[in-house]
Amino acid sequence: MMSTVRVNDFVVKFANVNGSGSASANGMFAKSIMRMGVPVAARNIFPSNIQGLPTWYEVRVSEAGHMGRRGGVDLMVAMNPQTWDRDLAEIEPGGYLFYDSTKPMTSDRFRADINVVGVPLTAMCNAAYTDPRQRQLFKNIIYVGALAALLDIEIEVFETLISEQFQGKTRLIAPNIEALHMGRDYVHQNLEPLRLKMKRVDKVGDRIFIDGNTAAGLGAVYGGATVCAWYPITPSTSLAEAFTDFCQDLRVDPETGKAKYAILQCEDEIASIGVVVGAGWNGARAFTCTSGPGVSLMQEFVGLSYFAEIPAVIFDVQRGGPSTGMPTRTQQADLIGAAYASHGDTKHPMLLPCDPHECFEMGALAFDLSDRLQTTIFVMLDLDIGMNEWLCDPLAWDDSKVIDRGKVMTHDELEAGKDFGRYLDVDGDGIPYRTYPGVHPSKGSYFTRGTSRDRYARYSEEGSVYVDNMERLLRKFETAKALIPSPVRRDAKRATKTGVIYFGSTTPAMHEALEMLEAQGCHLDALRVRGFPFSNEVMDFIAAHEEVFVVEQNRDAQLRVLIMNEGGIDPAKLLPVLHFDGTPITARFISSEIESRMAGARITEAAE
Repeated sequence: MMSTVRVNDFVVKFANVNGSGSASANGMFAKSIMRMGVPVAARNIFPSNIQGLPTWYEVRVSEAGHMGRRGGVDLMVAMNPQTWDRDLAEIEPGGYLFYDSTKPMTSDRFRADINVVGVPLTAMCNAAYTDPRQRQLFKNIIYVGALAALLDIEIEVFETLISEQFQGKTRLIAPNIEALHMGRDYVHQNLEPLRLKMKRVDKVGDRIFIDGNTAAGLGAVYGGATVCAWYPITPSTSLAEAFTDFCQDLRVDPETGKAKYAILQCEDEIASIGVVVGAGWNGARAFTCTSGPGVSLMQEFVGLSYFAEIPAVIFDVQRGGPSTGMPTRTQQADLIGAAYASHGDTKHPMLLPCDPHECFEMGALAFDLSDRLQTTIFVMLDLDIGMNEWLCDPLAWDDSKVIDRGKVMTHDELEAGKDFGRYLDVDGDGIPYRTYPGVHPSKGSYFTRGTSRDRYARYSEEGSVYVDNMERLLRKFETAKALIPSPVRRDAKRATKTGVIYFGSTTPAMHEALEMLEAQGCHLDALRVRGFPFSNEVMDFIAAHEEVFVVEQNRDAQLRVLIMNEGGIDPAKLLPVLHFDGTPITARFISSEIESRMAGARITEAAE
């Protein structure tokens, strides 16, 4: 039914059962397209149980390089009877349904406005294999082979991927290639190719396919981290595991074989952040990785880090909440909780990476900032960035870079009689000097406490002393504005009084939505926020526009609330665009929401 051929521009979605072994086959499909030089955005949507529930894997094929979710499906690979109706409903009119046709189905199980492609996968497996597990696993490879023929993907690409995947397990290579050809040969003998086509191009370049947790873990290594204390929680666990793997390669003394790092899987999140704060007090660069529930448990130690001014880094890989919420779904819903974590008046810097490349960069930067500002730094990933593989620019590092330890008073300075007050602001930036334990036998020591104290760390509950300290902490937060990465601005092609602010994993969908809106005559200047506290550029951007949409993936418009709270902005000027069903936001959703509201505003103006 599809009237035109779509080349290198469509969406394929796999509907499977969790635990069926489909993940590797589906991932191979995505990588095969990249091997043909076509950019791919792949997202895994999976349940929080071990096996049995539905799982989906969505592959966006986009020669134009759109890396966000588009919305809608052009080819549904329906391998799960439990979600049949739901999966069918997602297919675009004129699109394709690929299914296992072993068991005949009546016409009322299909839609009249889509194309149906059946391959008897179960029958083919039953005829070729006797072992039940083999039947299930090879079924996945057979449908990949069938898709290769239907979409004109070069079969040699798959053969190479299979050889790479089973490197070291040579006996598995031939059977998998045989299953691949079974699916391909069936299509060639019985079906016509689809009007969705793959064509080899050179649009991937030197970009890499990596998930944000892995990139952040490597960033922590390059940022000088030597201590990781963590407790397992979805979706952050793989960050600690990646850090462990990289340390085993990069932080072992080549001569002695001694590990130059400490990784502790603690009994809970409270112990984890306690270890991090203790290590930071002792001069080590330390971090924990967690998600919203873990941050909730860490509150008191985060407050200690803030008030006693001890460096710490927390990677918060956000997920659906509150409580257990949706542990394997994505959200951007921890902003307020992280920004003001702990009781009393606290404010914590946050870094907001938009892809794995920035996860690496900001993962390293966080440790410089934590030492420089002597406080907890939150790096706010989410499940979409953290656990999904993204196509992004290669990770790069400047070997001439020197670690910034911030204001640390040395033995020689103490010996020379330099005045040391642990909470003494000597230059007006709000950041005092600190010392490392044991730096001098008689000078530079102080008592670290979570209670109120004066500039020389002496216990005091005098109101004026407390106010002096709290006001200095605000000056330090103001200093942080110049250290946090600046926002990135994209101006519309035409002058406009309408703007949009966004951040993090919303970025690729937002960029595509801006193109879609522009084609509809809706022009917006755009600003991507990359950190908190907000620089003056953010407030200037808002001041320069009559209305500003704030696009984010949570229910309560948390970025909007932060901007209003920190900038004293009129709430009527900031228009929330909110997506929070746990799936990554789509370009179509953003475009539709903004276009309809701009159109409504135009109708209202015309009526007046």
